[in-house]
Parts: sequence; C-alpha cells; structure tokens
Amino acid sequence: MDIRTSDSAVSAGSGAVDLTVVVPAYNEERRLRPTLDAIRDHLRANPERWGTWELIVVDDGSSDRTAAVAADAAADEPRIQVVTGGGNRGKGHALRQGVLASHGRRVLLTDADLATPIEELELLDRQLSEQSEQSEQSEQSERSWRSWRSERSGGESGGGGAAIGSRAHPDASIEVRQLAVREWLGRLGNQLIQRVAVAGIADTQCGFKLLDGEQARAAFADSRLDGWGIDVEILRFFRRSGWPVTEVPVRWAHQPGSKVRPLDYGRVLLELVRLRTRGGRTRTVVSAGARTNLAVAGLFLLASFLLYKNLWADLDGAYLADAGSDQNQWQWFFAVTADNVVHLRNPLFTTVQNFPDGVNLMANTVMLGLSVPLAPVTLFLGPSVTWAVVLTFGLAATAYAWYWLFARQLVDNRRAAALGGALAAFAPPMISHANAHPNFLVLFMIPVIIDRALRLCDPENGKVVRDGLLLGLFATYQIFLGEEPLLLAVMGTLLFALSYAWVRRDLARAVVRPLLRGVGLALLVCLPLVAFPLGWQFFGPQSYHSVLHGDNAGNSPLAFVEYAGRSLFGDDATADPLAMNRTEQNAFYGWPLIALAVGIVVWLWRLAVVRALAFTAAGAALLSLGQRIRIPGTDVVLPGPWRILAHQPLFESVIESRVAMICAPALGALIALAVARLPAGIGSVSGSVFGAGTGAGTGTESADRRRHRTVALLAVGAALLPIVPTPIPVRERLEIPRFFTAKMYSGYVAKGESVVPVPLPSPGDAEALHWQAETGFGFSVPGGYFNGPYGDDRTGIYGAPPRHTSNLLRDVRYNGQVPEIGANWRAQARADLAFWRAGVLVLVPQPNDGALYATVEKLLERPGKRVGGVWIWDLPPRKG
Repeated sequence: MDIRTSDSAVSAGSGAVDLTVVVPAYNEERRLRPTLDAIRDHLRANPERWGTWELIVVDDGSSDRTAAVAADAAADEPRIQVVTGGGNRGKGHALRQGVLASHGRRVLLTDADLATPIEELELLDRQLSEQSEQSEQSEQSERSWRSWRSERSGGESGGGGAAIGSRAHPDASIEVRQLAVREWLGRLGNQLIQRVAVAGIADTQCGFKLLDGEQARAAFADSRLDGWGIDVEILRFFRRSGWPVTEVPVRWAHQPGSKVRPLDYGRVLLELVRLRTRGGRTRTVVSAGARTNLAVAGLFLLASFLLYKNLWADLDGAYLADAGSDQNQWQWFFAVTADNVVHLRNPLFTTVQNFPDGVNLMANTVMLGLSVPLAPVTLFLGPSVTWAVVLTFGLAATAYAWYWLFARQLVDNRRAAALGGALAAFAPPMISHANAHPNFLVLFMIPVIIDRALRLCDPENGKVVRDGLLLGLFATYQIFLGEEPLLLAVMGTLLFALSYAWVRRDLARAVVRPLLRGVGLALLVCLPLVAFPLGWQFFGPQSYHSVLHGDNAGNSPLAFVEYAGRSLFGDDATADPLAMNRTEQNAFYGWPLIALAVGIVVWLWRLAVVRALAFTAAGAALLSLGQRIRIPGTDVVLPGPWRILAHQPLFESVIESRVAMICAPALGALIALAVARLPAGIGSVSGSVFGAGTGAGTGTESADRRRHRTVALLAVGAALLPIVPTPIPVRERLEIPRFFTAKMYSGYVAKGESVVPVPLPSPGDAEALHWQAETGFGFSVPGGYFNGPYGDDRTGIYGAPPRHTSNLLRDVRYNGQVPEIGANWRAQARADLAFWRAGVLVLVPQPNDGALYATVEKLLERPGKRVGGVWIWDLPPRKG
C-alpha cells in the first residue's frame, strides 16, 4: 500500500484528527474531482464545526485516470491523501485500506458519486454525538451492560457506535429513483440481509455512514469480505460488540454510471452465505481459538504437573513436606467416602475415626463433589493416586476456568486472559494451600458461578430463567466442593458488585431486577438440594456451631509485600514469622506485584471495572488483617474491620487471613486488562481496538509502539517472576507396620471394639488415618483429625475432645518423660479405655517410644507383646 500525503498531514495515531472521510474509487475519473471538491469546500466552510480533518481516497486498481485525478486534488489540498495498491479487489478491500489508514475520532464513509450530499453529514454527526453523550453518561439502561462489554474489548465505556444514512427510513428524501428492477432487487436484498445478518436495519447498503473512529478501525481490522457485503459485515460486527447502530434519514439521488451490476447482487448473496456460515477467516478464528484454548489448558496442566513432580515421582512413598497432618487427613477423606459408597453407607457420617462418637463428614471438608465421582479411582488405585490427581488436575482446571472467565467477560486478548488466569490460580496464597488444602485449590467452579451471575446482569440476555437455574445447580455443586471458598467468593463478588455499582449507578439500576430474579431462582433450585446435607451438617450428630481461631489469625501488613517461602525469590526465614503456618501464607504477593497493580490502576483508572477491581482487592486485603491490626515496627494496635464479621454466623469459622485470597483473581484481572491494552496489542482478536491500527502509520511509529510494549511486558515479567512457584518438596512417608498391612489386628478386635494407637491420633499426628485408608478400614480408632464439637455449647475444635489418658500419652510422646503412675491414673485409664471400647492398644516405632512403652506398661500393669513390628496390649473383652 502506498500512502502519498504532504508533510503537513497529521501522523498516524496522533489523535489530532477530528474527522476522516474515506472515499473508495474505481474508474471514477469523471466524477471524483467534483466529489472531492464538494467535500473539501464543505469542511473548509465551517472549520469550527468540523475541526481538523483528512480525506482519504482509495484507488481500487482503476484502469483510467482515477489515481491521477486524486493526486491532483491532493496537490491542491494537503489534507487529501491517496491510497493505492494492487488491482481491483472490490469495495470492501478499498474501504478496509482507507479506514485502517485513518486517524480520525470519527470516520465518514461515502461513495465517489456522492449520491447522498455531503451536507447530510450534519444529521449523522448530530446523531453520533447524541449516542456518544448517552454512552458517556450511561443513562440508557438497556445499553449499560453493553458498555461493560465494550470495556472488556479495550474500548472506552460505550463509544459513539454508528450513524448510517438510510433511504428506507420514512423521513428519507429520494430525489432521483433507480430503475424499478434495481429498487425491487434492493428491497429483496435488504430483507435477506435482515434475516441472515443484521435484523432491524432496513438499509445496510447506503454508501453514507459515520462511524466512531476506534470502533471502525477495530471492525475493519476484523473484516475479511472484499465485495459489496462489507457493509453488512461491519454492521454485524458493531451489533455483536454492543455498539449502537442508528439509521438516519437522508437525501439521496441515483447517479448514472453506477458500478453495481446485476451479477453483483448474486455476489452479495454469496458473501452473506459466507458470513452466515462463519467461513473464511471466521472459521480460522474459531479453530485458532480452539487451538489456543487447548494450548492454554496444556500449559496449565504442565505447570501444575511440574509443581507436583516430586509427588508423582513416588505416589506411594512421597508426602508433601509442608502438609503437616493434612495429607493423611485428606487421603482418609477420599478413602472413607469411597468405602461408604461401595458399601452403600451414609456418606455424611462415619465412626471409623473418633470412635465411638464418630465424625460428621458433611461438617468436614470431604469434598463430596470430587471424592464421590473419584471413588472408583480411590478403590482401584488407592487414595494416594486420588490425592495427586485432585491436586494436579484441580489446580490446572482452576487456572483454565479463570482464563475462560477473563476471556469471556473481561478481555478479547486470549494471551492476556491466560496470564491473568495463571496469576489467579498460581498466586502465592494458592500455592500455600496447594500443600494441604485442595478445597482452597480446586476452585474451577467459582469462575463458572461468577460468569453465570454476570450473564444475569445482562438486560438483553432474555434467558434469566435458564441462567438462574444453572446458577443454583453450580452453587449446589460448589457447596459439595467447599463451603468456605464459596463464602469467600461471595464476599469478593459482593465487594466488586458494590464497587462497580457505586461507579456505575446506571448499571446497578439496569441489572438489579434480572439479577434478583435470577438469584431467587437459583435459591429455589439450590436450597431444596442442599437442605438435608446442610441440616445434617449444622444439626446432625457431631455437629458444631463454629471453629474459633483466636483474634490473631489475620495477616500482617508486611505479608503482602514479602515473598512466600515457596516463591522463586522467597525465604522461609522471612515468611514463616508472618503466617500461622506454611499452609496459611494467604498474602505474600510481593512488593513488585503490588507496585505494578497500583500503576495499572492509576493508568486505567477511567475504566469502571478497574476501579471496582481496585476497591475489591483493597477491601479484601484490609479485611484479611483481622480484628486487630498491628502496625509493623511499632506497638500500635488498631481495630480491624473484621471485628464486624468475626462473631457473625458462618464468618466466625473463617480464618480471616484467607480473605486475602480474593486479591489473587482481582490482581489477575488487572494484569489481563493491562496486557490486553498495551500498545499494538498482543494477538488481539475481534473487538480489540489495539489490533485496529496495526498496519497503518509509519514504520517509526510501529517501532516505538513495539518498544513501549516490550518495556511494559518486561515490567509485568519483573513483577511476576519473583512469585513464580517452585516445585513443592516432599519427604519420605512412614512405612505402615505389618500389624496393619497383614490385618493382624483382626485377631484382637471384636465387633464394636476399636484399635487404640499410642498416643491417640490427633491433628498433630494423624498417621493412624493412613493405616486405615491403606488397609480398607478394617478397624476403628478413637481420636483423630477432624472438626467436631466440644463442651456443652458444642464449639468446634480440631480433633476429639481431650480425655485424661489421651493428654497423658500425648505429653509423654513430646517430652519423653515417664510420669508417676498411681491408682488414680490407672482408674482413669480404665474409664477412658472403656469409653473408647478398646480391644487392643498399639505402640508403633516413633520418637520417645521407650517412654511411651513404660507409661502404658505402668497404666495396665503388664508388659506389651511384640506382634507384626509393633507393641500391643490385648485387652479383655468388654462385659455386656
């Protein structure tokens, strides 16, 4: 393409041009100069009205002197530019060249015959100004959601859209009519166009259209039709992007020498078929999009596998080093659910742990939504395999779900969406929970739920019933994956919704009715499905009302700017003092990412979604500081806003530092928005204004944009690199004694009796749960690692309510001291063993096992017996 213009022409992308007029021309040597003179004179006559302007003539491979006529006009008027290139390709190709070479805030498309006089520009410009003002003020409720959709594609909220001349409007003035057959073909063609592509637009083919400049460049950059069907393709793009298209009645007079031949009507129909069947590039975009999705999913799965490579290297013998007792607990949850399913037992309760009282499984994080469908894997391959599968594939699925949400609702740039999804799923808090808490790692339903809620906020959706029902089903499933993550997701969504509603009150008014209706339908679906399980959880056997974590469970402000121990730049010595433990490092985003996020917010502050995301992240961070906020480096302690929620139902069981996990998807969304809006874009797809201007302008400008983009990407990389997670370390798992693997316990435990490990299993040491899970639950144990009630008020605690003998054995295990054992201790031991319905006591090799042996020997007044690699004390059968 050759662009000839004087030095006084405004450079590409300068933003100093108010209006661009694009005139496609093919063999128009006789009519072109009067047309160009008329346009020039009209714009010159009122410089205050039209401001700075440019006129671009596109010669579509003319065989006459069209190019020379245009060049002569350009010599007389520096603001006229001539674009030439190649042979005759069609009106669509010519318009695409002209629009992509334009710089105007608005772009007028007009035919070379000027069948619609240039004076009619006043009507179109007035209409477009009204549309722009309405969009900026967002007073039109039916377009509020479309303003959000425009933001996600990189445009300003709304924009002017298109004002198109219409000969079919009742107020249009047809001064010179076409031949009757042409009018009949035109009416037939418009009816077909409305049915096939753009319903409601009576005249798509009038060659006089005024478009918002950025939106026009985005539409033409995406277009692929070269013929007369280009008008339909562009208007269809505007409609799908949510940009308003208004028909304006104009004066029109048929001009002799029309370039539209009878066969062209057939070609337009073929182009419409191509457009309707998503042919050409559209099909390529779809397949390319599918390939991109597959590649993103593969990369996420590879990243997740690399994170857990040490676990996969030895599924039977590897134990996540920072998991504490949680890996044993979770594998027990998977195994006991599978055992309940295969034996048709109640999946909400069991007595194989905390015997004889049992455990309310619904009140614990058993993740029935995964443990039930994965029961065959657990039964045939073992709970260790299920554990690895849930962690690895669950993390990858969560990352992909956030990517899917961002690509669907936030940005059109898939690479930017993938980067945002990666941050949302692989952020330091997520990796901290990746050590031990799959219920906080496997969050793939949260983005799906948010997406469905956003659909309810679309006033033009028309499928409120369907979306409300699906929202109810999705929420139901998430309850069986994890209730606390759902509660946090609701908190984050409310923070975002309230923030966005404050910024965009018009949108709040527009969406409140369909949203409330959809949420009401969701509750009607969800509540009946979860009524019995939740009733069992809160009122069934071994239910409790809360789990208290103290008033110091919040984050330190320093935790947000430091690095987590498992981050690339992290250090355990720095991170450990700032968190409850290594599975609760719920902040640790690092100062570079925080600084980058602040910079993005300042840069994109004009976007309502950015302001809402900023308020969401800041609000969540503030709440996560807990009830008391200690100012680092001082003795100053301030009351935290969490005090308002700390003792409310549901919230009283939440570890408040976990609220900072809400920041992960918020930061991911900010990163996605920023990367999608970088100069020149990155592989942007339809709707993105960043790809619209590529190919236009000078080589120097493109090089500058590439440099700016490179610098920006390096800044993003520098902020994210320090928090890249490193592979999770493992330790060697303790071997299960042969007494359990060979089922030797069966000769010592009658029906209704338990095996009592020494000391009893507890949250600090739950190895006995591993014995059970790997050997088929042939025996029950007292104690354990679970959440259950304590005391008359049924306050939730971790593990079984302590008894004198269990406390005694625990103390000996950790201090190695054998206490004085008298008659009182022996009587208490007999009472506790009777409560546990003990059939046999088992002492496995462990630290301080000598002191434990001596203590049990004194309590029972007889020595133990060595069987299957353990010491046992066989107890007499219980009476009655």
